[in-house]
Amino acid sequence: MGNFFTRKKKIIGGLLALLITATGIFAFDENNKYFLIAKNLDLFAAFYHELDTYYVDDLPPEKTIRKGMESILDDTDPYTDFIAEDNLDELKYMATGKYGGVGASIGTNGEWTNITDVYPGSPMDKANVKPGDILESMDGRSLKNIPQDSISKMLKGTPGTAIDIVFRNPVTNAVATKKIVRQEINVKAVSYSGFVKNDIGYIKMTQFTENSGNMVRKAFEQLKQQNPSMKGVILDLRGNPGGLLDEAVIVANTFVDKNKLIVSTRGKVKNWDRSYETTGNPADSHIPLAVLTNHSSASASEIVAGSIQDLDRGIIVGQRSYGKGLVQTTRPLPYNTKLKVTTAKYYTPSGRCIQAIDYSHRNDDGSVDFVADSLRKTFKTASGRVVKDGGGIEPDAKVEPAYLSQVAVSLIRKQYIFDYATQYYYHHAKIASAATFSLTDQEFNDFEHFLDNKDYSYKTRSEDALESFKTTARKEKYYDAVSKDLEVLEQKLKHDKKQDFLKNKDEIKRLLEEEIVNRYYMQEGRIAKGLTNDNEVNKAISLLLNQASYKKMLSTSALN
Repeated sequence: MGNFFTRKKKIIGGLLALLITATGIFAFDENNKYFLIAKNLDLFAAFYHELDTYYVDDLPPEKTIRKGMESILDDTDPYTDFIAEDNLDELKYMATGKYGGVGASIGTNGEWTNITDVYPGSPMDKANVKPGDILESMDGRSLKNIPQDSISKMLKGTPGTAIDIVFRNPVTNAVATKKIVRQEINVKAVSYSGFVKNDIGYIKMTQFTENSGNMVRKAFEQLKQQNPSMKGVILDLRGNPGGLLDEAVIVANTFVDKNKLIVSTRGKVKNWDRSYETTGNPADSHIPLAVLTNHSSASASEIVAGSIQDLDRGIIVGQRSYGKGLVQTTRPLPYNTKLKVTTAKYYTPSGRCIQAIDYSHRNDDGSVDFVADSLRKTFKTASGRVVKDGGGIEPDAKVEPAYLSQVAVSLIRKQYIFDYATQYYYHHAKIASAATFSLTDQEFNDFEHFLDNKDYSYKTRSEDALESFKTTARKEKYYDAVSKDLEVLEQKLKHDKKQDFLKNKDEIKRLLEEEIVNRYYMQEGRIAKGLTNDNEVNKAISLLLNQASYKKMLSTSALN
């Protein structure tokens, strides 16, 4: 503790010395920005020194000053952040897709946490750990009622280190102790590639980490090798939050000719402005291409989608993307910490920035707004199609997102679909292939009986709205006058769980099948099964196979 306070005094002393020097340099120019910075930092240091010295209670310096830093960050965008030393592994994972751990996902339900997914070839997979297995204890410490994030941190660690975990079988309740040796887990940027209907290739990309561009190219080349007469390819960027800008350029280069501008960046430091062009020959610059996006496709995903759209290289299918047109750079700070700071905005080949939220102009209450449609500027693609800035990448072919029913959401949250899949796995040694597996009517009836006496109650959105209205009516003293009408409406809105269950049978059956397939074929199997009922994928297939519609969508006659 003594060393800590000695270090604190040295930091404050050094800061004061720096500030005195800076103040001396800029003291003759009150309007100089750097003088104002030095002046206010000097004021802050003096303020904190007096507060720390004389305030009646002890103020933890790291916690107190961290609050000040966070307050400053509140005036920036959510991507600018201070990275403490103990969070550097997370930053590394975002860049590389690698971390030290056991290769499994976990979920907590009630008192206990269980395994929800196991990654192929991981330490958990090698130890024959299965989804559904319950984590009883770790290195002799009971995991009952331990928060999920705490258990997650315990499972991660330096590759080569071991932990003893006691697992409980969810069906037999038998316990087994297994020594799990952590290793470097490399989460694949390309989680799945294969063929969908009628010779259409499909590549699912989950993140833009180191070497992910080469992974996409390799996946595409393997598809072409398997089927030289492939008629089109779908690049699925839905839910992809982005990552490394350089990798986005490499992904685009898989389908775009050499020396084509993909993205440019412009910021405050002008000598950092850059233009990024494709540097190699494409794997295929002519095959019909569809890129899938949704509201969670962001950053590097939008660079790829935006460049493909602006260059008229392919069509965008799905929903408007997130709208993150900001570039971050990490800067080193003392004591092995870093500042992740937004240094530039990026621009697609047509010159548009697709940033959807204007963080530079805040309202009086500190809130920020989306760029108004009336303020969005018009740009043109290579063939003259109209595109706009300021709101993400708008798809060429819009597909309304599919939302789960309330009953399905409840069954997922209560883990009843997960638990039934666990029981199914232990009672069926094998199943059909992932894409062809289907539950029989009798098996679905078994799930219905499995739910007997289980609570999966929920409120519909209409019921929530009515409850909110009743609360407001009471506050405004209108409730007595309309109470009888509200009671009648409430009775009409009351839902029947059984009827909701049967009405949404197809959706629930699909969710069950995907969860069951995951037990036998892991993540790749789940994706393959999900593709059989995917609206965006089916829309992309129909457009890629209809060359007249595809070409029209890419021509100037198909202006947005």
